Amino acid sequence: MSFTPYRDVLPSGLRVVTIETPHLHTALLAVYVRTGSRHETPENNGVSHFLEHLFFRGSANWPDTVKMNAAVEEVGGNLNGVTGRDLGYYYTPLHPSYVGVGMEIIGDMLTRPRLTDMEVERQIILEEMLDEVDEKGRDIDLDNLSKRLLFGDHPLALKIAGTRESVSALKHEQVLEHFAQNYVAGNLVVTASGRVKREQVLELAERAFAHLPKGPPTTEKPPAPTPPGPRFHFVAHEEAQTEFRLNFCVVPEQHEDYPALQILRRVLDDGLSSRLPFEVVERRGLAYSISAGMDAFHDSGILEIDAASAPEKASRVVEEVLRVLATLCEQEIPEEELKRTQRRHRMLLEFSEDSPGELAGWFGGTELFRKPESFSQRADLVDAETAAHVREVARRYFTRENLTVVAVGQRKGIKALERVVEAAEGLPSAGTRKAVSGGGRRG
Repeated sequence: MSFTPYRDVLPSGLRVVTIETPHLHTALLAVYVRTGSRHETPENNGVSHFLEHLFFRGSANWPDTVKMNAAVEEVGGNLNGVTGRDLGYYYTPLHPSYVGVGMEIIGDMLTRPRLTDMEVERQIILEEMLDEVDEKGRDIDLDNLSKRLLFGDHPLALKIAGTRESVSALKHEQVLEHFAQNYVAGNLVVTASGRVKREQVLELAERAFAHLPKGPPTTEKPPAPTPPGPRFHFVAHEEAQTEFRLNFCVVPEQHEDYPALQILRRVLDDGLSSRLPFEVVERRGLAYSISAGMDAFHDSGILEIDAASAPEKASRVVEEVLRVLATLCEQEIPEEELKRTQRRHRMLLEFSEDSPGELAGWFGGTELFRKPESFSQRADLVDAETAAHVREVARRYFTRENLTVVAVGQRKGIKALERVVEAAEGLPSAGTRKAVSGGGRRG
């Protein structure tokens, strides 16, 4: 192994993850926090994302944001922040000789932010949110629409940025309350990866986060099983193409079925030779591109298939996707295809050893929810899968009842698409939904 991960806990309860990777010529600093739209209510929806924006408005030691950014950029960095549904993170690449600069600035940002200029930032966020809606203000974002349909009244259905109404109504007191509740020692993980040293990282983290108050990690209520399908939701939008997403609820990464799901995902979409790009794009020319991925939370997961096509072709694309899925439920994957998928999975994990960002996410981001396994442990689990078990898992999750489809586009061809979803031809029926509501921890 070309890297060495360490996990330490400071007296305050702050976890520090260091991934020493001496063969690299760069470093990356990332701080993960277990808060996102999942930890909000309809009334304060968007507060996590709002707070992320406000951190970049300066801190006690760095009130001038131009100087704050310039100090990081002068040592090869670039300050960034991301808010998700279940976590947020703040990061910058750095020259290995100047990790202390990044640690000092991010530490001050996250422990002593000024939290000023809220009205200016509110306008910026409202502009940013326009990407997700049409001219009438209706949501046309496939991810938002899918999560709302899948999770209903659960907080996982809330939009990451919030709604125009909730963001417009957010008060400074709500931002301060969210900050005080979530930015505590037990809810953060400080991570440094690349050409760094454990002892130095620990010393820097303890000093930079000295003002971080003690506090416990955030907890979440798991989502309930989704209503049985197949279900179809359509939003009319006058664009040249119809966009659509097929969703199947699955399990989190630490579940015993997850390695087989990883194989299924790669068989479906892992290059032009994989099944969906070949059958839908290369062979039939029904769409320009198609993709499959998995969105994993610590207590649930979703296998998603995205595509866009001319409106009159949308039903044929979904029909072909369902045919490919039905084949995986009916027939075992040929041994050569299985071995090729397993080899590629292991190789891509090995590629991650050269990426400070991948290393930080794997060991630091996962640490928010559970102890991460090693790359080799994950690869071994995937390598141990058999074609028979992969087929069994396909039949467990690619069912009619577990199918939810969201589409955005012209009304042309939508009735045909709805009929294809309702028929879900070839997919097996499940007698119970218990198999797809597994609990657990994050991957």
